[in-house]
Amino acid sequence: MTAMQWTIPNILTLLRLIAAPGVAVMFLYFARPWADWFAMLLFVTASATDYIDGYLARAWKQESAFGAMMDPIADKAMVVIALLVITGFSGMNPWILLPATMIIFREIFVSGMREYLGARMGHLKVTNLAKYKTFAQMVALTVLFATGIFEHELIERTVGMDEMIVMQIMAGELPDTVGLRWNAFAAQWSWWGGTVLLWVAAILTLWTGLDYYLKSRPYLYRQEAE
Repeated sequence: MTAMQWTIPNILTLLRLIAAPGVAVMFLYFARPWADWFAMLLFVTASATDYIDGYLARAWKQESAFGAMMDPIADKAMVVIALLVITGFSGMNPWILLPATMIIFREIFVSGMREYLGARMGHLKVTNLAKYKTFAQMVALTVLFATGIFEHELIERTVGMDEMIVMQIMAGELPDTVGLRWNAFAAQWSWWGGTVLLWVAAILTLWTGLDYYLKSRPYLYRQEAE
């Protein structure tokens, strides 16, 4: 691997790292649901570069030590910041908070091991399961961002409407000309779907963390012996 070079793969990795806090910043400068839209689009775009930069680096033979170091950092920053945002606007819902805690715990634990063991961790290759874990995290978070969009679209469309009329529309007694039922349905099912996917991602995350620890034990004990 080469040292740091301003190649397109490395630039994409840096942009993904810079974009990570931008997901939270969107909620400072925009009202919802626009903040949810912009945060989701930024998150999806940045997540897509995770595949693109790796593919280009291999295809163009531009793999570097800098990219190998920064790529997992950018991934973790994206996921952890998105988790914090979603946990916040979910009202600290335990169904979101618990898997989020599991994911953040694993990421800190593995990052600490990498820092302690240093170059020895280079012998441990990224497994396909770890890639599936990252993919599951990003899909789950994207779906949960969509929940915020649907919920606030529903709120926006009911502003100024009589509560009784809203109830009749939701009950199917009046025509739904503004899409209330569709947004309510989408909000409910995207929340459940995103929550299930987040739990799947959390289980995969803990599994890969345990696998990482077991594979690193020989290097860990060798480090202690030295």
